[in-house]
Amino acid sequence: MTAALAHLSEADALAAFDARDRTMDGRFVVAVKTTRIYCKPSCPARRPRRENIELMADGAAARAAGYRPCLRCRPDEVGRDRAAIDRALAILARAETPPALAELAAAVGYAPHHFQRLFTRDVGVSPAAYARALRARRLGDALERSERITDAIYDAGYEAPSRAYADAQDRLGMSPSAWRRGGEGAVIHYAVAESSLGPMLVAATEKGLCRIAFDEDEAALRARFPKATILPGDAGFAALVAEVVALVDDPGRATHLPVDVAGTAFQQAVWAALRAIPPGETRSYADIAAAVGKPGAVRAAGSACGGNNLAVLIPCHRVVRSDGGLGGYAYGPARKEALLARESRSRTAAARRRI
Repeated sequence: MTAALAHLSEADALAAFDARDRTMDGRFVVAVKTTRIYCKPSCPARRPRRENIELMADGAAARAAGYRPCLRCRPDEVGRDRAAIDRALAILARAETPPALAELAAAVGYAPHHFQRLFTRDVGVSPAAYARALRARRLGDALERSERITDAIYDAGYEAPSRAYADAQDRLGMSPSAWRRGGEGAVIHYAVAESSLGPMLVAATEKGLCRIAFDEDEAALRARFPKATILPGDAGFAALVAEVVALVDDPGRATHLPVDVAGTAFQQAVWAALRAIPPGETRSYADIAAAVGKPGAVRAAGSACGGNNLAVLIPCHRVVRSDGGLGGYAYGPARKEALLARESRSRTAAARRRI
């Protein structure tokens, strides 16, 4: 076991390799001494003997040690695949109408059938299903703004009310009229856990995380969701909380945690752009506005960052002022500086390992 895997135990890495865990792809590679090849954890090939395995941080480290990439699982394409998914999510977030699969795949440089499998594997649903869910979230936001339900339906991009009502029932979990009344019936589980940067509130619906915040408690959660049923998380919820808290010490780690956050199309685009910023790097608010196709909306991009409900997971801490200043952060500049410093150290250490 090398120091490069300090944030992952040898037992956990080997267990992930044995289970062909796709969520671990990109976090380390497995080099096989007998064949001199290296694989990603999810490689479908037959597992070698433990004594013939060498765990390494990434492909660069493996190549430096004389290994070559597996032609079956293509471990060096993991980063390219994830970048393509991030670009696709940003495109879907800012699209007024969902693009066809062929159009979306071409925009990120993949064949349609391959990208369909890649997106579904990584996100959990197909591009079409994700687009439908996103449009349903837009409907929820439009319903809160509009006086008339029909206006909200068309503002959200639907061509007919029937499809909107069907989506609302499936995706929002309630009818449009019930959504306008504040979302009665939603059940949110929560826990407050200690992290290295202070107490952290973690809350989730059955669909995914809806709130991650420092220095908040049950009272703050109830104030934010006054018409929801708020319940303490059970023992099973603890695993989700632990994975969220782990992001505080390693904010650049790959994660595929489910989320349930609503936002306007512009907010969704900004949040997707935030998740596309590589760990250890920063962007200005102007950069984010340009990335979502609205270069003149710098202030709105800042507001969208401020409206982020999922601290650390959606890394708004990676956005700084154009003059290089730290800029604002909902949980204080000290925490923002600490998160950026941790990512910078991790990035520097990774670069040194590649030399």
